[in-house]
Amino acid sequence: MSKFRSLPALALILAVLAAGAGLAVRGYSPPPRGADDAAAALLALSLPDAHGNEQTVAQWKGRVIVVNYWATWCPPCRAEIGDFTAASRDLAEEGVQFVGIGIDDAGRVRAFGERFAVPYPLLVAPPRVLEQTAGFGNAAGALPLTVIIDRQGVVRHVELGAMSRKELEARLRPLLGGMTRT
Repeated sequence: MSKFRSLPALALILAVLAAGAGLAVRGYSPPPRGADDAAAALLALSLPDAHGNEQTVAQWKGRVIVVNYWATWCPPCRAEIGDFTAASRDLAEEGVQFVGIGIDDAGRVRAFGERFAVPYPLLVAPPRVLEQTAGFGNAAGALPLTVIIDRQGVVRHVELGAMSRKELEARLRPLLGGMTRT
């Protein structure tokens, strides 16, 4: 009879371990199939910046590009902006280019960028641009979404949800010294 009493406890322990393992590997899967096609479409994308000047993402090819899809009304997006701003400043000399694609109104994007002293380009996109992110595994069009592209234009990491500076830099460091897919 004591064997049966310990089964619920064992099941609980296994469930906790499985959940922990899932959290430990969150974000460590390779980019989805088709991500390189989505990266080509992203690099070809031309959008106005917060000041109305047309910008093409491809202008930064040859650098490690961190593209962050976000919105001013998105709490997780707002939460990660400080870390992205700091990392952008620290890694600019190492060939990392951050680009924000704001799914928002140009005036709000411009005001947000000024208020938080965002040092990288903030492009403005209509909500339909999120349809392109399905190729990165974001079929729901959720925000924030961060795509890291290496110097050759290959997607190295896709993260749905907010990233901390530590997570972000852990993804970027290998791309600065080598080209190992993360």
